[in-house]
Amino acid sequence: MIRLASIYRYPVKGLTPERLPSADLRAGEVIAGDRLYAIENGPSGFDREAPQWMPKIKFLCLMRNARLAAFSAHYNDGTTMLSIERDGELLAAGDLRTPDGRAAIENFFETSMASERRGAFRILEAPGHSFSDLAKKVVSIINLDTVEDFSGALGQQVHPLRFRANLYLAGLPAWSEFDLVGKTLAIGQARLKIVKRTERCAATEVNPETALRDIDVPEILLRRRGNVDFGIYAEVTATGKIAEGDPVEIPA
Repeated sequence: MIRLASIYRYPVKGLTPERLPSADLRAGEVIAGDRLYAIENGPSGFDREAPQWMPKIKFLCLMRNARLAAFSAHYNDGTTMLSIERDGELLAAGDLRTPDGRAAIENFFETSMASERRGAFRILEAPGHSFSDLAKKVVSIINLDTVEDFSGALGQQVHPLRFRANLYLAGLPAWSEFDLVGKTLAIGQARLKIVKRTERCAATEVNPETALRDIDVPEILLRRRGNVDFGIYAEVTATGKIAEGDPVEIPA
């Protein structure tokens, strides 16, 4: 049986994820609160009044800024408070609705990421916008059996969160998720159409537990499999609630 093993969202692009016991999926949308904010690293041209997709290099991101993985971020939907910790110590906190709150977070990065600064750090957001890696609003999916197979082939454990997905599935044969492109997954009342494979970048080199670049995932994939694909993207086509442990079906 295929099951939904875990659900994650990333309130701030590039920062650590939050595990969710359940989530309400809406047709045509990302998981609520996913990539809700981004941290601009120098002028990006982002227009809050007319938001458009932009490549991740415009913002702080693990592909370029591995040090981000050393910080634990926590976001509260109700208070819009973002706190940043390291080894249990609170380093910064601010209400992202307020200029002072945003400034507190921005000033933290001005100090902690000074060597990687390309310009002023500025927290960005726009109603209804997600700073996703794709222009289309999608949900990213990783097959845990594929992670396990990849780990075995390398002879070392590869942390699943290295791939920064929203949904992690268990019980699906390794690498068979690629065969699902064009098909639909049923999780409760929600329906997700698999639209494409996920091409991996240097962000997957970063160990989420140590913040070190210790495995060149794209190079290994290219050498062993002839591509850099790991995981799949899905578009939510039918609204519904999902929860950890839910069975995942593939309707005929």
